[in-house]
Amino acid sequence: MYNSDILAIMLVVSNKYKIGESHMTTTNTSTVTMESKVLSALQSGRTLSSAQLRSQFGAGNPQAVIQALRFKGFPIYLNTVTDTKGRSRNVYRLGTPSRAIIAAGYRAMASGTVTS
Repeated sequence: MYNSDILAIMLVVSNKYKIGESHMTTTNTSTVTMESKVLSALQSGRTLSSAQLRSQFGAGNPQAVIQALRFKGFPIYLNTVTDTKGRSRNVYRLGTPSRAIIAAGYRAMASGTVTS
């Protein structure tokens, strides 16, 4: 886990126990935990389908979890795999960004479109 992820988890957990907090804190805690669990699974080399994200991690909207991780800078790709019976399905995997993607990021930062 990265330092910013640990800090975010600590912040959410500490906010959970403040007096007068709404139920939204619990939702935030489970979202951070779900993202970290999905990220750990992907970092260990697993590929995950949307159905697996729903059943194993409790993601109501698997695409939103993946998008949140992508926005945090993790290069997650959607690949189509085919089994021995010819059935294909889409799975997410953690990969290495291409040079073109990295170059586009640097160009966006240089032009002031995005900040780090």
